[in-house]
Amino acid sequence: MSSKFGVLEKYLPPGSLDLLQPLLSKYPLKLTISKPRKTKFGDYRFPEQGRPHRISVNGNLNPYAFLITLLHEYAHLVAFDQFGRGIKAHGEEWQFCFKEVSQAFLEAEIFPIGLERAFRQSLARGHASSATDHQLLRVLKEYDPEESAKARTFVEDLKPGSLFLLNNRIFKKGAKSRKRYKCEELKTGRHFMVHPLAEVEIWNKQE
Repeated sequence: MSSKFGVLEKYLPPGSLDLLQPLLSKYPLKLTISKPRKTKFGDYRFPEQGRPHRISVNGNLNPYAFLITLLHEYAHLVAFDQFGRGIKAHGEEWQFCFKEVSQAFLEAEIFPIGLERAFRQSLARGHASSATDHQLLRVLKEYDPEESAKARTFVEDLKPGSLFLLNNRIFKKGAKSRKRYKCEELKTGRHFMVHPLAEVEIWNKQE
């Protein structure tokens, strides 16, 4: 096992690093373990100005969420390499690559049965990410550390009219419209559609 990728082992489910190593070694790649970001789990940046492909993944994700996010971002790399920059970010080409790079991990039974089923269904639905697929995200969160899960608050947990802090802005929870909640930003009066599983902080008006 290459020491270059050995640091990833503590972030990943058992057995997955051996499958990842040949993928990550195939391209010039800078892989970064990022600090927690509430707006995304990871990202990909294509090569430019002499820099290699760049992927970052949040280091606070549970092992299964970390792996799926890494595969998601790696699929962007493969799609870019095979089809060029002119494709849609999460179009048919990326979906094809995501399914292709994920297949070996599904066949190796890396994921628990319930999560494997949810992941397969998500791939079939073609969701842009685990963050936009409510069903997969709910299953993934079952594998968060217990202390972490207890400390988290999601928009769907709040009562209507509750105030919460998201991205350093204060919002008031409104009614649900289809899949998201219509929430008012107090400072501007503007309304935003907020994901029900967005992680937020309860805002105390006395503060």
